[in-house]
Amino acid sequence: MQLIAEDLVIDRGSRRIIDGLSFAVKAGEALVLTGANGIGKTTLLRTLAGFIRPFRGVIRLDGGDDELTLGEQSHVVGHTNAVKSSLSVAENAGFWNTYLDSGEDSPSRIAASLRHFGLEDLSDFPAAYLSAGQKRRLGLARLLVARRPVWLLDEPTASLDTASSERLVAAVNDHTSSGGLAVIATHLPLGLERARTLDLAAQRMAA
Repeated sequence: MQLIAEDLVIDRGSRRIIDGLSFAVKAGEALVLTGANGIGKTTLLRTLAGFIRPFRGVIRLDGGDDELTLGEQSHVVGHTNAVKSSLSVAENAGFWNTYLDSGEDSPSRIAASLRHFGLEDLSDFPAAYLSAGQKRRLGLARLLVARRPVWLLDEPTASLDTASSERLVAAVNDHTSSGGLAVIATHLPLGLERARTLDLAAQRMAA
């Protein structure tokens, strides 16, 4: 499986954000997007997810399900956590499991996802009363409640302490080691295995 972008041109309003960008991410690999705020990391991720239509260029997932869009084969985690405050921690994880239609052992996957992100003791706790870091971990737990071959993550370590960031890194490493791929925008070095970097500032200068 391989995620391929060819000659991408992306505009936001009257501003050209991405100009002539091409790259490929193969199964078992993470691509880390770097660059200053406003350089286009979030815009690129949202375009890959299908939320923004590029002005020009091609995005495709070779080896994926031809009947599904790239977005439908992806976990997309943005700046917000998509946590429902009226539900408990376990109920939030259960919602994502049902919404994503995992078709697998739901209770087992939910329990494993909460355990991985250190939330098992908060399973019955109302999400409204979680700290910022706990809410972020709960938002990230949906990565593990259903399988998706592609992970698109935008500043996933926001609000996380060092130990929680290490939990995320372990999840990404497990994902790529099992044949998944990831595209991750971040300002911080993550120390991922099987990862390479795409500097959007350098790409813009080259363009």
